[in-house]
Amino acid sequence: MRMTNTNATTNATTNADTSTPRAATGEDVGAMSRVLARAFEDDPMMCWFFPEDATRPAALGSYFTTLLTRQYLPYGLCERTEHAAAFWVAPEAQEKAVPDEGTIRELAELLGDRAGWFRQCVDAAAATAPQEAHWYLAVIGADPLAQGRGQGAALLRSGLARADAAGLPVHLESSKAENLAVYRHFGFEVLEEVALPGDGPTLWTMRRAPRG
Repeated sequence: MRMTNTNATTNATTNADTSTPRAATGEDVGAMSRVLARAFEDDPMMCWFFPEDATRPAALGSYFTTLLTRQYLPYGLCERTEHAAAFWVAPEAQEKAVPDEGTIRELAELLGDRAGWFRQCVDAAAATAPQEAHWYLAVIGADPLAQGRGQGAALLRSGLARADAAGLPVHLESSKAENLAVYRHFGFEVLEEVALPGDGPTLWTMRRAPRG
C-alpha cells in the first residue's frame, strides 16, 4: 500500500546502544504492532485517520497488526529491533503487496467514517508510485521511549544496504515534516508534495538513488 507513513525522527544517529536488526516472524506481530502504535501516535496522517486521542493507540495497534499479517509479512521484508520495526517491499513483490479487498475491508472497519478518505488516500498515493524498479520503504518507526538509541537508523541502514547491493533506488512517503531532514541525511530527496483529500495532511514522496 503506497500510503503508509514513515516515522524515523527519533533515530537519526546511531550509538552504542543500537540493536542488530533481525527478520520478523509471526511471533513478532504483537510486539511490532505495539512499537509502531507508539511511534505513530502523533503522526499527522494517523491523527487524521484516528482523530480520537483516547482510542488511537488501540486502533493503531490493530491497524499495524492487519498490515503485518495480511500484507507485509507474507510479501514484504519485515525487520525489527527491540524497540523499532520496519517494513520493506522488494521490486518483485510490489504487485502482491498491494492490499486486497479483504485487507481494505478490515482496515475500513477500524477507520469507521474515515474509511472513504482512506480509500481516496490509497488512490492518491498510488498515483505517485514510481514506474522504475525500486525498493519501497513502507513503514519504519521506533518507540518514543527509546529515543536516541539508533534502532530506527539501524533498520534504515539495513534496508538501504540491500537496495544498494541490487543497484536500485528506494522510495518512501512521509506525512511528518520533521522527518524530511532525517531522510535527507540518508540520501533521500523530495520528489513531490501531495495534498491529500478531505483536508488531509501533506504527503511527501521521496527517492534515494543507489550508492555503490
